[in-house]
Amino acid sequence: MASVVRFRSGSRLMNFRRAVAYQIVRNHWNKDWKPGPYPETPEKRAEAARKYNLSPEEYEPYPDDGMGHGDYPKLPDISAESRDPFYPWDFPEHRRNFGEPVHVNVDMYGEDRIDVSAKPRFSLSQQALAFFGVMAGSAVVYYWLEDKKLFRPVLPKQYPSQGEVHYTFEPAT
Repeated sequence: MASVVRFRSGSRLMNFRRAVAYQIVRNHWNKDWKPGPYPETPEKRAEAARKYNLSPEEYEPYPDDGMGHGDYPKLPDISAESRDPFYPWDFPEHRRNFGEPVHVNVDMYGEDRIDVSAKPRFSLSQQALAFFGVMAGSAVVYYWLEDKKLFRPVLPKQYPSQGEVHYTFEPAT
C-alpha cells in the first residue's frame, strides 16, 4: 500500500493536477474580481485604486446609488472599435491588455457592438426629417390609392343548372 501512495504522490500526472488545481483556486477566482464596498475614506480609495491597477488620481468609483457597483472604477465610455488597431495589444481581438480594468458595460462596447465615440453619418435632425418624410409619403400614397383597390377579378362559380344539388354529404341510399 505504501508503494501505491508513493507512486501516486510522485507521479507527474498528480503533480500536474495539483498545479492546475492551485492555479484555479489561487488565481482568477470570481471573488477576486467582485467589487468591494464603496470606499468611504481616502485610504480605502487608494486601496481600491491599487486593486484595479489605477493611480489614486485617476481612480473614481461609481456613485453609491444602490446599483451595486461598489468600488468598481468609473471608466470613460470608449468602444473597442475606436481604440488603436495597430497597437500591440495582449488580446488584439478585444483590443485590451492583461490586467486592464474593463468597463461595467463591457458587453455593450465590444468591436461587434455600438461605437459610442464614432461621429454619426447623419445628424439627428436629418434622421428625423427622413423618417417623417417617408412616413408622410407613405400616408399620401395610401390615401390617394384608397379608392383604387386591387383585386383578382373572379366570376361566381358556374354550375350546370341553377337550384339543383350537385353534391351532398349524406350517405348514398
